[in-house]
Amino acid sequence: MQPSNTAHGSAASTAMAAVIDRVIVWVGSPASLAFHTVVFAASFAAPLFGLIGWSLMLLVLTTVVSLEAIYLAIFIQFSVNRQAASLRGVEEDVESIQEDVEEIGEHVEGLKEDVEEIQEDIGEITEDAAEDLRKKTQSEMLETLTNDVKAMLKHLESLKTAGSGPA
Repeated sequence: MQPSNTAHGSAASTAMAAVIDRVIVWVGSPASLAFHTVVFAASFAAPLFGLIGWSLMLLVLTTVVSLEAIYLAIFIQFSVNRQAASLRGVEEDVESIQEDVEEIGEHVEGLKEDVEEIQEDIGEITEDAAEDLRKKTQSEMLETLTNDVKAMLKHLESLKTAGSGPA
């Protein structure tokens, strides 16, 4: 049977998860190490001082350690399950990021093609501008030559007129 998904069930589950988290953190702490060391030392000291018999101490200590090991295994599995769920979330995020990167790569390829087209257009414009400049320069040179020829013709005409005058 699955737990209900009501708000109460969810709140209880969250509260229990918080308690388990605190236990897991405490079990892995120096305070836990010190506590267990004191408990085990006291367990072995009790029969030495004659407070209880060795058999009873070993029976109780073995039972407590076994129960503690069972709960620690449960806590460890709980922690492993949470880490696995967290890793699944990270895995989904990585997949999403990979898709975004692929999409960006496609956009970059499109931009690269656009840049190449713009470079080609600039090359054509540059060639057209160079052609226009060449034509303008040729036109200016032709006009200069025409003016020079006209000037020479006038000079020849004036020489001709001066030579046909009174001799």
